[in-house]
Amino acid sequence: MTRPHLRTATATATTTATLTALLLLLAPTPAWADGGDPTAPPGSTTTSPPPEVDSNSPGLKLADGATLAPAKVLDIKSVVEDLGGEERREDTNTDVKFALQAEVLFPKDSAKLNPEANARIKAIAEEAKAQKATDVRVFGFTDNLGSYGHGKKLSRERAEAVHDELAGHLGPEVTFSVRGYSEDYPIADNGSEEGRKKNRRVEVSFPRGASGTGATS
Repeated sequence: MTRPHLRTATATATTTATLTALLLLLAPTPAWADGGDPTAPPGSTTTSPPPEVDSNSPGLKLADGATLAPAKVLDIKSVVEDLGGEERREDTNTDVKFALQAEVLFPKDSAKLNPEANARIKAIAEEAKAQKATDVRVFGFTDNLGSYGHGKKLSRERAEAVHDELAGHLGPEVTFSVRGYSEDYPIADNGSEEGRKKNRRVEVSFPRGASGTGATS
């Protein structure tokens, strides 16, 4: 016959293990490393949505005397997009990212900045200064129209143009990573012009409130 106090101890241990496993599932997904199929460009950071949890699940009910596992800080993402979708800002606990649509920065199929692009880039530079960022990533992207090679060249040249403007505002103490990814890593459906417009973009990201490390490429 099983003794009552043994049944209580077993239930407590089982419940604690279940809650610990759930907390581990809710922890941030680490950044992608070489080898795999990432949804975000190498060198950037990403988080995945938490799994759905049934609040009525018996495994979530603590037995008498049971305690929760130590709390963990989750990476929460805030996304703000202007009315026309021309500029998008993402904030997490660790990073700030701006995505600017190519149409507001460049003429069609060009890597020469429009005069009105300078004010947008300057505003991003001011935010990077406020965050005391010393490692800034500038990534260019295109839609899936045209050849991949042409998109690779154009996205890189556009990223370099934004880098040059940013560097003028931020100074030599800031290290940049500059890359062009062509049609890779879309953020919208390339099957419509609205989606392709979102994918034609330049992203600028940097650590939040802390110095980073990196190398110019």
